Amino acid sequence: MKNIVYFLMFIFFLTACSVKKRPLFIKVDDVKVLSYRSDTIRLQANAYFKNENDIGGKISTDKIKVIVNGAEVAQVSSDEFKVPANKEFFVPLKVVVPAKKVFENNEGGILGGLINSVLNNSIKVQFKGDIKYKVLGYKSVYPVDKTEEIKIKF
Repeated sequence: MKNIVYFLMFIFFLTACSVKKRPLFIKVDDVKVLSYRSDTIRLQANAYFKNENDIGGKISTDKIKVIVNGAEVAQVSSDEFKVPANKEFFVPLKVVVPAKKVFENNEGGILGGLINSVLNNSIKVQFKGDIKYKVLGYKSVYPVDKTEEIKIKF
């Protein structure tokens, strides 16, 4: 009799805490320059989600490229993010762009584009790649392609 109760509790637990569907990817927004120094430029954006599942999971953002004024200059680097259950949440996408890489790569006129950007007080930043969600053997991929013009304040 005890085994039947344990078995029923186990079945109840499995059905109550299930993955109904993948979290809803809402948008990438709030792209901004955190700081700029002579050696690095720090950018941040937020990827917004809504998880309607009773359990969380993990999101990884390793393969998102950062393209500034048409040239790939960095990739998003972050640890796996724990997804909360039954909540709206955002994943911060932080990027450190080495200034050396920007100024060495003058193919396609990136240096001229950056000078033009400084004169216009804005840069064009694009986040492009995939965000990956994992939970209990279930995997899902969200494509990201967000371009935004950022105003630079001196």
